[in-house]
Amino acid sequence: MLRSVRLTALAPRLRAGFASAANAAAAEEQDVVVIGGGPGGYVHAIKAAQLGMKVTCVEKRGSLGGTCLNVGCIPSKNLLHTTHLYHLSKGYFEEHGIVVPGEGTSIDVAKMMESKQEAVTTLTRGIEGLFKKNGVTYSQGWGKITSPNEVTVDLNDGGQEVIPAKKIVIATGSDPIELPFMPYDEKKVVSSTGALALEEVPKKMAVIGGGVIGLELGSVWARLGAEVTVIEFMPAIGAGMDAEIAKNFQRILKRQGLKFMTSTKVTGADTSGDGVVIHTEAAKGGKAKSLDVDVALVSVGRRRFIDGLGLEDVGVATDERGMVLTDENFQTNVPSIYAIGDVRDGAMLAHKAEEEGVVLAEAFHGEGFALDYNSIPSVIYTSPEVAWVGKNEEELKEAGVAYNVGTFPMAANSRAKACGYADGMIKVIADKETDAILGVHLIAESASELIPEAVLGVAFGASSEDIAMTCHAHPTQSEALKEACMAVTGKPIHF
Repeated sequence: MLRSVRLTALAPRLRAGFASAANAAAAEEQDVVVIGGGPGGYVHAIKAAQLGMKVTCVEKRGSLGGTCLNVGCIPSKNLLHTTHLYHLSKGYFEEHGIVVPGEGTSIDVAKMMESKQEAVTTLTRGIEGLFKKNGVTYSQGWGKITSPNEVTVDLNDGGQEVIPAKKIVIATGSDPIELPFMPYDEKKVVSSTGALALEEVPKKMAVIGGGVIGLELGSVWARLGAEVTVIEFMPAIGAGMDAEIAKNFQRILKRQGLKFMTSTKVTGADTSGDGVVIHTEAAKGGKAKSLDVDVALVSVGRRRFIDGLGLEDVGVATDERGMVLTDENFQTNVPSIYAIGDVRDGAMLAHKAEEEGVVLAEAFHGEGFALDYNSIPSVIYTSPEVAWVGKNEEELKEAGVAYNVGTFPMAANSRAKACGYADGMIKVIADKETDAILGVHLIAESASELIPEAVLGVAFGASSEDIAMTCHAHPTQSEALKEACMAVTGKPIHF
């Protein structure tokens, strides 16, 4: 379960580190200096301060929340929500008896972007308020590690400050990967950042990469009328997704108007004209093809951001991909320096970074626990949403684990059917011998809100029978999870 394993060996070492560092403390010395104010960094800073530590968080952006809040999770969810409402007005309203007078609804892209920015600004200021409430010092500028116990900040307002620190935590996140033959101009060739700020709806849009970010942002612009083509090197979309779920999800997105070129490699691009000409061929080699679009969104992954942090100067070990190397306690080879979130190994997820931030703060206080990374969920916030936790069938087959599967279609769920959200399914995988839940995979309108029950099941070692025998409110979409669990070893009632 999350934070279930007490790190008994780590806590005394950390307490000893604080004690020895205190001998050389200056007036402004901090227990912890965090470089990076994203989900991992700001959460760690707040939790450490709540536990009585003197904490400074250094952030170069000038607004807290990192990529997630400023140009990632939050603005994309705002646009997904807005465009979903717009999309509903183009058919759903009429089907449910809602009459829009005149010529119907239209979209004001500029106003939509204002709404997005207002949400971002409000939440960013909210984190600043939490810093003040919890006594976290906020240093706005570029932080560089200039010794194992010192961070030098080039302040955004000019000048420098040097912050002595007993412990330093690297939480600088990640940036979009750029293709060498398609540099970002954030107008025609855009990263996720540019795709969140387009000034008009493109007629044709290519999404290079069929992962979470590409599918979400592709959906945003497809709903507004863009002809969106997703180009994916692998045979299926949604890297890491259960194969059966991926197949069904792609079928749903096709019905929504998205086009797919899977098993396809992008070999080059011409950006000299008004749009972008993308050159492709089959992933395994084959005839070359070209695709003309107005905007190309490159969404092929993210790189860990460690530029200019001074890691090499103080001897912090990284690998060839720029990943900061740490042990299971988030500690680098330099004992006073730690790393959490995207810069270290593991999935690049905001909630994973947050959990690591809390765990590390607790460890600094002598109460540390370990994370169960198997029970961290993933979500794609399209409509319907996709969410999963634990293992998929392909992983279990490779590991030689015997299992049972139960599935239930959302079309058989009364709440989903009544509301017109019948696309999707729920799949539960349980150990064949013990019935312990090994993985849960959902396509549902509210998958992001249904997955926490599955996370608890995986984290606490629940069996499929445990959930199947638990009363779920009627009518709710959560009943579909109950029925899928019933299907693992028996039969669902409603299908």
